[in-house]
Amino acid sequence: MDRNALARYIDQTTLKPGMTEHFVTQFCEDAKKNNFASVCILPNMIETAAKVLAGSETKVCTVISFPLGFDAPEVKIFETEDALAKGAQEIDLVMNVSALKAGQYETVAAELEGVVAASHKEGAIVKLIIETPLLTQEQIVKACELAEKQGVDIVKTSTGFSAMLPRSTSVDDVKLIRQSVKPETGVKAAGGIRTTEDTLAMIEAGATRIGASAGEAILNGL
Repeated sequence: MDRNALARYIDQTTLKPGMTEHFVTQFCEDAKKNNFASVCILPNMIETAAKVLAGSETKVCTVISFPLGFDAPEVKIFETEDALAKGAQEIDLVMNVSALKAGQYETVAAELEGVVAASHKEGAIVKLIIETPLLTQEQIVKACELAEKQGVDIVKTSTGFSAMLPRSTSVDDVKLIRQSVKPETGVKAAGGIRTTEDTLAMIEAGATRIGASAGEAILNGL
């Protein structure tokens, strides 16, 4: 795999609080030069990213209900609509993990239905973050089932928000999601992926996108 092919897998990510407009502008300029698939930034920086990335192949991606995912469905839907209006082209939605684990599937279905409808109306794709480190294998399969029913485009392993997670994303997480969704549904691996070796292992396991803050280092490792 060459450098450009690998770059098209990567969502170059910066989700730390306190980022300045200057920082995000330079971050997006660098991402555009590397031809990453997207830049994933916090919602307050969407308009800044959209200006820099306009006309490029690198998309503007943002997170919804990050990092805990506990907002009510109507809040997540409003946040998605606002993000799209500001220029987001890809939506990474944090699932209500507590609702899933409690068997409150109607809550998960409601947030997915609304966010997917709003996004697809504007030509944007939805990546559902299911937080695999907090789920059993059976719960991962159920999350994938709900995602498929509501038309989610990509199922994503994790936020990578290490303060609340017992482990990083694993190759086995990616394999299980890949086995649990349709061939045309994408799989995004994120959380603790920092090296070229890690990235290629996730792709080999079935990942079609990689979320990482170390995109340039990953490319340089080829």
